[in-house]
Amino acid sequence: MKFGVFIPQGWKLELKSIEDPVAKWAKAVEIAQLAEELGYDSLWVYDHFHNVPKPAQEAMFECWTTMAAISQRTRKIMLGQMVGCNPYRNPALLAKITSNIDVMSGGRLIWGIGAGWYRNEFNGYGYEFASNGDRLRAMRETIEIVTGMWKEPSFSYQGRYYQLERGECDPKPVQTPRPQVLVGGGGEKVTLRIVARLADASNFGGKPNEWAAKAEILAGHCRDVGRDYDEIQKTWSPEIHIRETEKELVDGGSRSTWGEEFESWRAGNLVGTPEQVAEKIAAYQALGCTGFYPWCSDYPSTETMRLFAEKVIPQFR
Repeated sequence: MKFGVFIPQGWKLELKSIEDPVAKWAKAVEIAQLAEELGYDSLWVYDHFHNVPKPAQEAMFECWTTMAAISQRTRKIMLGQMVGCNPYRNPALLAKITSNIDVMSGGRLIWGIGAGWYRNEFNGYGYEFASNGDRLRAMRETIEIVTGMWKEPSFSYQGRYYQLERGECDPKPVQTPRPQVLVGGGGEKVTLRIVARLADASNFGGKPNEWAAKAEILAGHCRDVGRDYDEIQKTWSPEIHIRETEKELVDGGSRSTWGEEFESWRAGNLVGTPEQVAEKIAAYQALGCTGFYPWCSDYPSTETMRLFAEKVIPQFR
């Protein structure tokens, strides 16, 4: 069982209370280092340019520059993205970026990749927002290119969406046989089929019955392609909010980024006392979930982060 935590980047306006952008970044670094001190297995960042629930002209630190910087301010904790947006970067350049980060961090990269969904960002930054099918098929080609360039001295590729001739990617990643490839998104027909063929891990959400249904579909795709389902890590990245007492939770109300009512938000995320959160994790563990990478809804406070590390995670180790 692996446990990670997101660092605050500003995507959900969690740094809005800090005025100075330099101080905002200092808070992100402080929390990344605290996560390592608390014994988390991994740190996670989003790959977005605009805030949610709508753009707010508020700081949002970019994914890969954040990864590079945090790799130099931590020592042993793994570094992942939930998840990189495929259309935002050329796949050969992405091979170079990811390989560099793995070397810079001493072999701590988890490479997260997804097809992208936030249309407002695509428009704002001038990226084409292709159909779902095209975005997913392009993502599949990117995984083939990046993992090929990680491995081969030079790599050529002729696909429907990308072509390259004798692309070189040095230095190679230092992890063997390669950094973990995590595909995000629970699309049943295409995304989970890509996971079965090409990925080491898959992150998909949903309440327990929804999560279990997606896991079963992934198992079916694995059977179809002759893949061992159990060798794929299955993870969940909900919002998390922990307080010592029920009264504190109820009095605090919903902290949903999307304005969801308290009971609904609580039901679909890791919201509760330490004991209640542990019960939820155990339920997902019984379904086959092997990793939990939540975002703390009370940032820049570290109360949830500390309670999760000190009172919940030890129950599973």
